Amino acid sequence: MFELDFVQTLAFAGVALLFGYWLRRLIPVLDRYNLPAPVLGGLIVAVAVLIARGQGVTLVKFDTTLQSPMMIAFFTTIGFAASLSLLKIGGPQVLRFFLLATVFAIAQNVVGILIALGFGLHPLFGVLAGSVTLTGGPATGLAFAPLFEQAGVAGASSVAIAVAIGGIIAGGLVGGPVSTVLIERGKLKSPRRARSGDIDTSLPEADSDPAPTASTDDDDDAWPIVKNLVAILIAMWIGHWVSKGFAALGMTLPAYIGAMLVAALIRNLDDVTGWFGLSLRFINAFGIVTLTLFLVMALMTLKLWELSGLFLPLFAILAAQIVLVILAAAPVHRAMGSNYESAVMSGGFIGFMLGTTANAMAVMRALVERYGPAPRAFLVAPIVGAFFIDFTNAIIITLFLNLLT
Repeated sequence: MFELDFVQTLAFAGVALLFGYWLRRLIPVLDRYNLPAPVLGGLIVAVAVLIARGQGVTLVKFDTTLQSPMMIAFFTTIGFAASLSLLKIGGPQVLRFFLLATVFAIAQNVVGILIALGFGLHPLFGVLAGSVTLTGGPATGLAFAPLFEQAGVAGASSVAIAVAIGGIIAGGLVGGPVSTVLIERGKLKSPRRARSGDIDTSLPEADSDPAPTASTDDDDDAWPIVKNLVAILIAMWIGHWVSKGFAALGMTLPAYIGAMLVAALIRNLDDVTGWFGLSLRFINAFGIVTLTLFLVMALMTLKLWELSGLFLPLFAILAAQIVLVILAAAPVHRAMGSNYESAVMSGGFIGFMLGTTANAMAVMRALVERYGPAPRAFLVAPIVGAFFIDFTNAIIITLFLNLLT
């Protein structure tokens, strides 16, 4: 058996991550359905450990000391993205879409609880297979898993990743056909014909950093990075004490909640005053790095053998969640305007409520390539799916945890 210290474990996670990216290039279907590279790389290691365990062999022992800091750092960057000014960019439609997603996240948990109780399982099993892993995705599922373990859900990490992967695949498969039905049944047309530059499939611009210029002063080049990195660390530091304050009140919260709240406060203060001069471009990139490394480390240590005997309830809950989101597509379409743009948004809604924002973007890209541009959909859906719903979902999950513990 190999014993790796925390630096060696981080390096191993990096190698597994690169392997995940290589797998996506090697097997196009993995890329088509937006299976994240860190999930692929980490699962390969977990499966190898599972096979070795079946032979009575322990392959490796990891030191996951850095896993929690990486997780907290990622969710801190999510807090920095929670800008009230972004809500104004899309106007009432962003707020309406956000409220719909929030209500649906609650519905996912209610459905999950009812089915879990039907199988004689802890009701929190249904929450874990609800908004935690579907609205939240693999990162949120793994972040909350220790709290669900403490509350009595055995094998929470393995359950979380199984549901999250199923949701990612389902989101990619279901969103396009449902939106296609809405478009063709309503004979909806794009507000304008596709022209070069019409289709904006990127996330909304997060900051107004000037383009980098040549400089011979290394300090000048490093200063923006140092400033924003320190802002993240300060949010994590103060957030630690905020989380301790919540714990003292008897509230069950994930470790990152305090840091995420402090980061949101700093972001909105900076939007008004400009005191910090935050670069959301750097903060978003830093968040991606910490997320990928956190996911790989968490997945490498999954105990996949804990899933034995849970296939039927997991399948039943996931099937019910897919039916639920399909049924929700028509009301979302009507609430968002009953037009072509709202039909495309419905596909995006299915994508991120079952999987990730990457699913939503892929579904909407496929639709606009066939039917024409939907610029408003590419503004509204990513703002909600990538930023705001992660923030409120954490609050929703926390409420269910405290009510059912």
